[in-house]
Amino acid sequence: MTPNEMAAAETQNLTDGFHLIIDALKMNGINTIYGVPGIPITDLGRMAQAEGMRVLSFRHEQHAGYAASIAGYLTKKPGVCLTVSAPGFLNGLTALANATTNCFPMILISGSSEREIVDLQQGDYEEMDQLAIAKPLCKAAYRILHAQDIGIGVARAIRAAVSGRPGGVYLDLPAALLGQVMDEIEGQKSLVKVIDPAPKMLPAPEAVNRALDVLKGAKRPLIILGKGAAYAQEDETVKAFVEKSGVPYLPMSMAKGLLPDTHPQSAGAARSLVLKEADVVVMIGARLNWLLSHGKGKSWGEPHSKKFIQIDIEAMEMDSNVEIAAPLVGDIGSCLSAMLAGMGDNWSKPPQDWTDTITSKKETNLEKMAGRLMSNANPMDYHGALGAMREVIKDNPDVILVNEGANTLDFARSIIDIYKPRHRIDVGTWGIMGIGQGASIAAAVETGQNVLAIEGDSAFGFSGMEIETICRYNLPVCVVVFNNNGIYRGTDVNENGDGDVAPTVFVKNARYDLMMQAFGGEGVTATNPDELSQAVRAAIASRKPTLVNAVIDEGAGTESGRIGNLNPQSVVSKKK
Repeated sequence: MTPNEMAAAETQNLTDGFHLIIDALKMNGINTIYGVPGIPITDLGRMAQAEGMRVLSFRHEQHAGYAASIAGYLTKKPGVCLTVSAPGFLNGLTALANATTNCFPMILISGSSEREIVDLQQGDYEEMDQLAIAKPLCKAAYRILHAQDIGIGVARAIRAAVSGRPGGVYLDLPAALLGQVMDEIEGQKSLVKVIDPAPKMLPAPEAVNRALDVLKGAKRPLIILGKGAAYAQEDETVKAFVEKSGVPYLPMSMAKGLLPDTHPQSAGAARSLVLKEADVVVMIGARLNWLLSHGKGKSWGEPHSKKFIQIDIEAMEMDSNVEIAAPLVGDIGSCLSAMLAGMGDNWSKPPQDWTDTITSKKETNLEKMAGRLMSNANPMDYHGALGAMREVIKDNPDVILVNEGANTLDFARSIIDIYKPRHRIDVGTWGIMGIGQGASIAAAVETGQNVLAIEGDSAFGFSGMEIETICRYNLPVCVVVFNNNGIYRGTDVNENGDGDVAPTVFVKNARYDLMMQAFGGEGVTATNPDELSQAVRAAIASRKPTLVNAVIDEGAGTESGRIGNLNPQSVVSKKK
């Protein structure tokens, strides 16, 4: 600054990029940041905390990003992840891409090198053109170069994250921006409060009538609820539509609890039957991706034997895999409200023989499973251990379940009933590993509820160090590690005989519980379902950070859980 500029500065109140970013977030109701401190954003975290924001520091950016994405899913406001430049940005990018794929509103904010150095590739500290790298992997990406543009930049990021189909947004903050100064009054004037960031999208009346006509003609209708329906937080409207229609429904995993899994119309225990036999399928916030076999194949019965009604806010989702007979484009609340109004007071419910067939199949399948869930074997199998967890959740329906793994995830989906909306969080569309601790931390922070994270030992390994974060913030999280000594199971053998264990085998009889004890939390080992139940109930009652090392029979798992068909098999035998 020149002497004249310095003299002028002394006579006016100034603000800078640090404070304008914080003020812009707070103005828009964003009061929590998940991240990892470091150059050049360390002071931004400190100042945000001093200004009353909650700043949670993680051990790895990827898990901070998963936390931010789940915060967005639970609150419908973009969760914010703050990272350092280059490697830290790249660590957070996985979570940003996952948020976009899953339609979770999230903003990844990263410090970066100065443009003039990056563009000439002059070798700055952690130099990287982060904006260019982020663009293909998120919904929108912005860079702010001037302090006076911080307000509009943050506003654009918020609106992009939550409007239409939600997703991830990248916001690039070069280091020099943070220290830029401007007049405080002018700075406050430059801030933007986003008005109606996610406006309702009303469906066309003719589209509503078309959907109702298709549904009226159904003999074997089915509703599929996706996590988009859970995100919408139109819980009463969804319930009213399902119950007024009388149509059996199948919840995708993160939609479990929109209506209790014990609801008489739930067809979860007859999944194979209803997918194969339904003649009209109503998709509400669900996509016909790999999780539903793309809407075709053997699991769906005869080709072209079904008509689909699809409710989605994104028109391009229609006809993504199969023909959609009645596309209904709009937000879920508006679409279902319009359909409810069009159904009138004399809507005819599905034929009794269809609902009776489903009820009979459910009863048969549940009866078949009941005995396995009562097992108290030592070591435990998956059914016995998850049967115990099923009863814990039944008695504590406010607990939020986080679930990841292969067998641990796949069996838990069908075994553990959920009773309240957004009380099950899992790996989502990509089926990835590593979301467990980040999701658990966000769920505890954003809701204040107890969180139960049930994870395979492989899945836990991706984010296990974040149990220190859980202890540091004293969060009411109980982590249960299903420990069967390996990926899928711990019994594989190295056929080469060179002394190395097989690629899927871990250290035998590892004591994950001692890790939690090392950070001041509670660590317990359980060898049978009774011990497991007792340990988890004690953790819920105490609200203390707890890890239960649940010893599972190492031979109990199956390859890739229930999606082993996605693992290519070699047909070539090596000649000796």
